[in-house]
Amino acid sequence: MKPTYFYLALSLIFLQSCNYFTFKKDNIQVPVARVNDVYLYKDDLTDVFKKDITEQDSITLVNNYINNWIKQQLLLSKAQLNLENKNAAFEDLVKKYREDLFINSYKEAVVKQYLDTIITEDDIDEFYLNNNELFKLNEELIKLKYIKIGKEASNKNELIRLFKSTKKSDFENLKKKVILLQSHHLNDSIWIKYSDLTNEIPILKTEDKQQLLKKENFIQKEDSLSLYLVAIKKVLQSNETAPKSYITPTVKQMILHQRKLLLLRNIEETLINDATKKQQFEIY
Repeated sequence: MKPTYFYLALSLIFLQSCNYFTFKKDNIQVPVARVNDVYLYKDDLTDVFKKDITEQDSITLVNNYINNWIKQQLLLSKAQLNLENKNAAFEDLVKKYREDLFINSYKEAVVKQYLDTIITEDDIDEFYLNNNELFKLNEELIKLKYIKIGKEASNKNELIRLFKSTKKSDFENLKKKVILLQSHHLNDSIWIKYSDLTNEIPILKTEDKQQLLKKENFIQKEDSLSLYLVAIKKVLQSNETAPKSYITPTVKQMILHQRKLLLLRNIEETLINDATKKQQFEIY
């Protein structure tokens, strides 16, 4: 009997014996597979099943699990045989991993319970002002608006006029027509990266950056398919300090990380102090 059919038959017998996913506890371990002297038992398969699946899907799950278990055990057996001289080193690594797992899980639980995650605007301002050197830009930031119009658009001239207009009513009218645009960015109060602009409008990559990044600059370009209109409002050069509005999410993460380190350090100090008072350790 081929292995695939063996496992299929085994799965069918298994399903029939457990009344279609119902497992009964008994004192006898029923084996379903073996590799050398290691056995896989019926009880080990309890978690394989999922609710609301068909009998055929359950058979597939069992087959896959058994096959993967066999491959895993064969690989483990071969590795243990060929890497026997590594046993001591591996045991040390397992011990270290187990210890780290316990300690890190404890630290995470403590942080989750005691870490102050409320960050006020004053917290952000203080951290930002005291750590300006951390927030130097590595590329230009721009405040701008742009639109991308299909060259064959019937209302192209009207869209251009609305975009160029300084009237608030025209701007509001343009926002109502964004469905007619191929793409757009009309919020010129937020900072975006220069690279994001050129990725969105690749034709700008051929332009001289210094000429392009001029305050109050207006650019109109076209390729074979589209017309691009860009109005640059403000530019921050590389190496300038990033504006607080742009860097705020990063500042919040840095504040939380700083608080976490301080909390863990305080916990460790308290642990040492308490253990010292109770004479729980000695250094010889």
